[in-house]
Amino acid sequence: MNKINPKKLLHSKWTAIKPVNKEKHFIVTEVEFDEAREGMVLSCTLEAAFSRRAKNINWHELKESDKWLHGWK
Repeated sequence: MNKINPKKLLHSKWTAIKPVNKEKHFIVTEVEFDEAREGMVLSCTLEAAFSRRAKNINWHELKESDKWLHGWK
């Protein structure tokens, strides 16, 4: 399980364990916080380094080490 600090999530880099469409490396380009609920993460946007395609994900998915590695490997 990957440990993630929500405040350091923006601009972090991730590697997909099972790449799809040659999209293996990703960077977090946008994080939306709910300030009323003590900075809870509402949404997270990943952008593929290869294709520049962006997708919204549940940031808790990044904790799953069988799907994601922290950094570009």
